[in-house]
Amino acid sequence: MAEDAATIAAQQREFWNSPATRVWADEHDRIDSVLAGVLPHLLDAAAPQPGERVLDVGCGSGTTVLAFAERVGPAGRVLGADIAEASVAVANRRIADSDQAQAGVILADAATHAFEPRSFDVLTSRFGVMFFADPVAAFANLRGALSPGGRVALAAFRSPAENPWASAPLAAIRHLVAPPPTEPEAPGQFAFADPARVQRILAGAGFRDVGLTQADPVMRLGENAEAAAEAAMTLGPARRALNAANAPPELWEQVRDTLRAFFRDHEGPNGVSLRGGIWLITACP
Repeated sequence: MAEDAATIAAQQREFWNSPATRVWADEHDRIDSVLAGVLPHLLDAAAPQPGERVLDVGCGSGTTVLAFAERVGPAGRVLGADIAEASVAVANRRIADSDQAQAGVILADAATHAFEPRSFDVLTSRFGVMFFADPVAAFANLRGALSPGGRVALAAFRSPAENPWASAPLAAIRHLVAPPPTEPEAPGQFAFADPARVQRILAGAGFRDVGLTQADPVMRLGENAEAAAEAAMTLGPARRALNAANAPPELWEQVRDTLRAFFRDHEGPNGVSLRGGIWLITACP
């Protein structure tokens, strides 16, 4: 199992530092726009207070780090950790350009990084904990970084069926290209869809009072169908399916045209929006 976990962890590091995922750093503004409806739910669940110390796992390009830093104020501290070099570089640049001296980001695998014991009051993540190779061991490591009176507040996706913003566009192009099969519990976007599994992982890592609350944020995919299709082709599951299939250029254009037509049916006054489905996961060390 240890060897398998090490192999999976290495694959995750390679993936999140590959050209396929560089877009998460380069297009962070677009990603933030899609996920804007999630952040208020996460902040409410975490309820960061002035002076508290926050550890943000899988922090990406720093949006959540800066949001938590604003809440804890100059007497607090927020440390983000991510394995993607490009995203960490963007996050550090954004922090340097802000007035949030209490914020910082490190390039590290939070699953194994030796954080200072009992040095954080809040453990949080916006979609960064579903990719651990050995989630029980990873959360046990993170639990050691929390103070005895600390707390956990995480956002993770529910099932694909409860996330039409991600699954419906993929269904619309399934006749053209299908995503590669994945194991339900393999690291990935929907790895925490099963609430019973989440309970087992956190309890197995030593956490108590584990709770899962549903939230259904609106995911704004673009200002119009053209923008939404471009976003899907740039950073969504459609792009991953095309890459996995080694699709020729003509198939890319067919998929793009199909997505434009799909998103036109979902245009509204505020652009293209579809429902998301997330868990807000809370626990105590």
